[in-house]
Amino acid sequence: MTEIVDKSRDFQRRIEERAKRLGKGRFGRVLKMARKPTGEEYSRVVMITGLGLLFIGFMGFFIYWFMKAGYRLIENMFR
Repeated sequence: MTEIVDKSRDFQRRIEERAKRLGKGRFGRVLKMARKPTGEEYSRVVMITGLGLLFIGFMGFFIYWFMKAGYRLIENMFR
């Protein structure tokens, strides 16, 4: 039983040490400079991401359509 308690204490100690070093590692400067975006910044990011998703969706649909039916149009053009 004491083994389990010792292992859990060691595990807890390691977690606490990692939490203390969180802002001091390689990405510490980035974390210190990070801030919550304003409403305008957030809405702009959401809009650009949505447009990108729509563009990728339309491209996928076009490729799907071309693979299903578009080749017949090209085939008929050269007859």
